Amino acid sequence: MIPQAITGLQCSKCKWMAPAEPFVYTCPKCGENLDVVYDYDKIAASCPRLSLNKDHDASMWRYLPLLPVKEAPENRSLRVGGTPLVDFPHIAKKTGIARLQIKDDTRNPSGSLKDRASELAIQHAREQGQSTMIAASTGNAGSSLAALSAFHGMKSIILVPATAPPAKLTQILQHGAQLVPVNANYDTAFDLAFDWAKKHQSYCRNTGVNPILAEGKKTVALEIAEQNEWKVPDHIFVPVGDGCIISGVYKGFFDLLALKWIDFIPALHGVQADGSAAIIDSLSHRGEIQAVSANTIADSISVDHPRDGSKARRAIIESGGRGFRVSDDDILAAQKLLSETTGIFAEPAAAAAYAGFLQASEAGVFKRGDHVVVLITGSGLKDTASAQKLLIPVGAVNANLADVENFLDSSQG
Repeated sequence: MIPQAITGLQCSKCKWMAPAEPFVYTCPKCGENLDVVYDYDKIAASCPRLSLNKDHDASMWRYLPLLPVKEAPENRSLRVGGTPLVDFPHIAKKTGIARLQIKDDTRNPSGSLKDRASELAIQHAREQGQSTMIAASTGNAGSSLAALSAFHGMKSIILVPATAPPAKLTQILQHGAQLVPVNANYDTAFDLAFDWAKKHQSYCRNTGVNPILAEGKKTVALEIAEQNEWKVPDHIFVPVGDGCIISGVYKGFFDLLALKWIDFIPALHGVQADGSAAIIDSLSHRGEIQAVSANTIADSISVDHPRDGSKARRAIIESGGRGFRVSDDDILAAQKLLSETTGIFAEPAAAAAYAGFLQASEAGVFKRGDHVVVLITGSGLKDTASAQKLLIPVGAVNANLADVENFLDSSQG
């Protein structure tokens, strides 16, 4: 067993230091969100960077010394993490930069980056002696927890807005989780799930309040660095809802910088939909995050009150990043363009990151030698109805060669 290097949980606001055990979700002193703190000297001694070259585990568990659990699960054959980082030189050339890479986290077991958080949360829950987990979700976190709970033999309860995309609800039900559709928005479902967990002394996997989740999500940053041989990109574009993904990405690079495995933290650019832009709007409001009435086609980033908003702001500001707002029309156009030019089918929330990249390119944000990564967080197969909004229905043709040729000639003309 690799020595656990966690030293405690520090409040992101008042800096109060809570012990790692007994586990608490938020700061006991002021109620704000927590950061997991590590003994980096201990990590460096037990896991020098070069030791990863000998590790044949391609999953997120190759980074166990930098995770807040005592050990990895016994069965890791349903691999979480280790997703492709794909180069697209033709797009880089067109946009006037040196290199564009897409980190394709649609390749995770349930089709989204949220598997990284669920995988770690399940192991953490087990080490806390818990066998039942509950989460609020707009779909991806719920389907992720359902899938991985089925694999690891955990019981999961998922509260979702009743308006969530049917494909995501189908995923949750297919994996045998207890689905609770709520006639309310995500924020209300979030509060209900947290209250239920406290009353029934169960483990809460709610994004934006449980500090363990950002630790799981940070593994995508560790992979981006390692896959680039520890030469980190200049810019990374991240879709933002609650704020937990971008705060996790920042934490990953923060840890690597503390270990001196990288030379700097990339500029992390947060991208939100116009109809759910509380965090981006706060960048010009002296840090005051004001709740909105979220309304966007990108359901996975549709949030009234971002629960990890302060840490997301910190990630953008301290990394030298920017905030980008994109319309639903921008998102759908970016989704289609991304599919046509890269072969990657992203759900609207994930495509928002690519829309932000395109907006930044048009605004002249990049220098010619820049290296850019766009993080694609979820599969378009989770919400095909949204993608169909830009597609022209194709009618059937008669089953003979002449009609097929006429159809192809007319469609090409």
